Amino acid sequence: MGADFAITGNTEILQVAEAVSREKGITYDSVVDAMEQAIQIAGRRKYGHEQLIKAHIDRSSGNISLFRERAVVEKTENPGAEISLRDAKLYKKDAKIGDIITEPLPPLDFGRVTAQTAKQIIMQKVRDAEREKQFNDFKDRVGEVINGVVKRVEYGNVVIDFGRTEAILRREDIIPREAFRPNDRVRAYIYDVRREQKGPQIFLSRTHPNFLAQLFAQEVPEIYDGIITIKVVARDPGSRAKIAVHSSDPGIDPVGSCVGMRGSRVQAVVNELQGEKIDIIQWSNDPATFVVQALAPAEVSKIVIDEDNKRIEVVVPDDQLSLAIGRRGQNVKLASQLVGWNIDVLTDEEESTRRTEEFNRVSKLFVDSLNVEDVIAHLLVAEGFRTVEEIAMVPEHELSRIEGFDENIAAELKDRAGKYLEEKAKDNDKKFNELGIQDDLKNLAGLNSDLIIKLGNNNIKTRDDLADLSVDEFKDMLPDSGKNDKEIQDIIMAARAHWFADEQAKSNS
Repeated sequence: MGADFAITGNTEILQVAEAVSREKGITYDSVVDAMEQAIQIAGRRKYGHEQLIKAHIDRSSGNISLFRERAVVEKTENPGAEISLRDAKLYKKDAKIGDIITEPLPPLDFGRVTAQTAKQIIMQKVRDAEREKQFNDFKDRVGEVINGVVKRVEYGNVVIDFGRTEAILRREDIIPREAFRPNDRVRAYIYDVRREQKGPQIFLSRTHPNFLAQLFAQEVPEIYDGIITIKVVARDPGSRAKIAVHSSDPGIDPVGSCVGMRGSRVQAVVNELQGEKIDIIQWSNDPATFVVQALAPAEVSKIVIDEDNKRIEVVVPDDQLSLAIGRRGQNVKLASQLVGWNIDVLTDEEESTRRTEEFNRVSKLFVDSLNVEDVIAHLLVAEGFRTVEEIAMVPEHELSRIEGFDENIAAELKDRAGKYLEEKAKDNDKKFNELGIQDDLKNLAGLNSDLIIKLGNNNIKTRDDLADLSVDEFKDMLPDSGKNDKEIQDIIMAARAHWFADEQAKSNS
């Protein structure tokens, strides 16, 4: 019914809507919708805020219709939003409970205050529509490199103008020692677009690893075409970077393609990044091969991989240590980021010394615990045994195969190992009791007796005591635990597991 009662014909309002749409770059319907909302708000101010006032602007004639909607109910409690069935039948003979009755309202007197209010509402709605359009235009452009002009610098943050839109290059996203002035041209990477109170905010970066990757994609056609892939990037912005590249075509050298003729391609990227040195490396899915290439130009003589803890021990000649580590540890840090593993660098001499110390330590353990001569302890260490538990658990026939051993020696060693572990368990139980360590801590996965006793000496005697610790607190208490951060985190989470189980039980009850 509402579209039939025109208050006034006004083609001028449609012309205004078209002009605003063109000027602001938003849809014509969005502007007309904003006008309708403004008229509705003005209507509520006149007829009461409890009223459900609707307005409609005819898109062809500009006629404005104002009407009220009320729900049909048996008994009205809110006359502004409800109408009784009896009264509803005056508007609609077949009205029934639940119907919506639309009633025409008299024309609005658009006085100066009302018109000004309507104008403010329309402009606010237009600004909201502009912001929404801006957000929608840029939310899918995260990951692009854009060119813009510096508009102003505020407290170290740079506001970049590119067309109708502004973006922010924050101080921490600017390459060190880089300075910008108004009207400078800037190239940067869009890494985030957020809705905020003052409108959508577009955040740029020149330090993001993907900025370097996108610059190479612009300089190297093979990357743009997908023949060469940049697998991973590690950066110390403004100083040094490493990128690992891979070619899907065996006939194309990915490193050479990225370097370019006489280094022209890589030099273009270096110039954009204020002289940042870039090492281009052949990617490999074999960690050992990859880490050797990642540590270039240093030479590597030996690698030991610990897959469980994602650690790689790299041994280099004595004269290569400073090259492998780099200035302020930069080379090994970037290589570690590139490979995704922790890298420990040792010299040949350090590795030999450590290996000797480890050999002597384990040999002494076997001499003391198994009551054997040095030669037997040395043979066990040389075969790879590191703990008494390993000797107790290994099949007897495997021990007897060691050169110089026979079945009798193997049986005797296993027997002594078993007795030693039994005595050690009794001794541990005694210490547990003296320290007051509870069973829930004794039985926690990831802890051995030695660690439990050390925890007890630090007043950690129950599972809840351990659950309250952070990873750093655990490491401070037990710096020689032999556990990495992930293993410590797993132990702490295991100690907290019953908390979550208790909460779940409460929520289900």
